[in-house]
Amino acid sequence: MKNLLKNAREQKGFKTRELAHLMKIDQALISKFENGSRKPTREQVAKLAQILGIDYETLLISWLKEKILYEIGDDEFALKAMQLAEEEIKYHANFTRQPLSKNLKSLLDEIDVIKKKLDNLRQLDSFRIAQALELEYTFESNRIEGNTLTLRETDLVVNEGLTVSGKSMREHLEAINHQEAIGYIKQLIERNFSLNERELLTIHNLILRGIMPEDAGRYRKVQVMIQGSSHMPPQPHLVAKEMEEYFIWFESNKNKLHPIVLAAEMHERLVTIHPFIDGNGRTSRLIMNLILLQNGYVIANIKGDYDNRMRYYQALEKAQVSNNKEDFLLFIAQIEKESLERYLEIIGQ
Repeated sequence: MKNLLKNAREQKGFKTRELAHLMKIDQALISKFENGSRKPTREQVAKLAQILGIDYETLLISWLKEKILYEIGDDEFALKAMQLAEEEIKYHANFTRQPLSKNLKSLLDEIDVIKKKLDNLRQLDSFRIAQALELEYTFESNRIEGNTLTLRETDLVVNEGLTVSGKSMREHLEAINHQEAIGYIKQLIERNFSLNERELLTIHNLILRGIMPEDAGRYRKVQVMIQGSSHMPPQPHLVAKEMEEYFIWFESNKNKLHPIVLAAEMHERLVTIHPFIDGNGRTSRLIMNLILLQNGYVIANIKGDYDNRMRYYQALEKAQVSNNKEDFLLFIAQIEKESLERYLEIIGQ
């Protein structure tokens, strides 16, 4: 593990003090990690993987191997103990793995058939189609949060630089900011960037830029309540820890779950933590769509009309209050299916 860390740091061009600054730990700890005299915590392993661009599973396995060897060493019964442990780990893994429901699996299978059709027609994609669909996404995502700009007005603000009489400055900025945030996640995809805390905070900063500059890109320092919901987000002093666990969960599951399930989970988990004063919904939906786009799907555009908004909120509430995520996963999967079907229809298939 020590060689893995040092090689990755040098490839990134980081000095030990620079990496320590990003990790928010003492520089001496980085040196100890690299010479093997000190082991990072599991949380630090996840953060090192994010910053250094190391596959989390590879780094974690190396960390666990060294931890096991340290504990059992060359004890004469070590091998027998390991064999028994392996059997028990396999048993618990099978017991705790949550299978997809029949309805969700069936829907995901339908989606992947549609996606395969789209994959064969990617040459028919055009900038104009993407631009129009991204504008619709900005309009609908903002409408969910109460923005009153129409689709045409959103177009005038975003693409023509015009101001709309009778609409607030905040509504204008929400449209401009959201469109720029879409551009940013597309840049991340082009650079093959994996999601990490720095990128998430940058996305949130774009969403609130010029609206709430003192809170843009920063975790909240006060307790909040979600209007119309019985879910109570964690206390502010717990937010940083919850977000650390959020990214650990992502690194642990990003190669195991169906991309739509992963995207929906990351959306629900983020909005449940509610780490920001404002902009949680828009940021969560952008994170969801970043994951979908990275995996070759299209933007899942949740409509902002009353009926769709209520279905969305009710599914979220059920996930947050009763920890039953089935309705929310089905809701997001259905939205993605409809978005894929519409995309195929637009390109004439």
